[in-house]
Amino acid sequence: MKFQVINEEAPDLVNVLVEGVRQHLHDQIGGEATQPLSVAAYDNGELIGGVSGRTIYGNFLIEVVWVDKRYRGTGLGRKLMESAEVQAIGRGCRVSQVDTLSIQAPLFYQKLGFKIAGEIPEFSGSPGRYFLMKTLSK
Repeated sequence: MKFQVINEEAPDLVNVLVEGVRQHLHDQIGGEATQPLSVAAYDNGELIGGVSGRTIYGNFLIEVVWVDKRYRGTGLGRKLMESAEVQAIGRGCRVSQVDTLSIQAPLFYQKLGFKIAGEIPEFSGSPGRYFLMKTLSK
């Protein structure tokens, strides 16, 4: 057995690892229907915000939400999230999941109906991290 430390992006390695996890899940609970899901907002051709994640096993796993600082506080983030949730519900999702740092947007998600499902408290050099979940309704 040999270990190798890799200190750079390794997409081929990550793809093999992810495929191994998917096969394990398939063996445990059956096939998956994972699909990317992104909603983007543009102003005069310029990207000003977006939500990106994937749907799998009835979950909308949100990987990133971003709104340009010029558009924060305008309701754009809410509209992007609502649009993504409509798409997720259309795919049969029953919950949305996201994680965020205490210095980012936990209150934003809570205002959208997300509940804190878990927390890693802050420690020296690191902000706290929140795991949030929302039940989606049709």
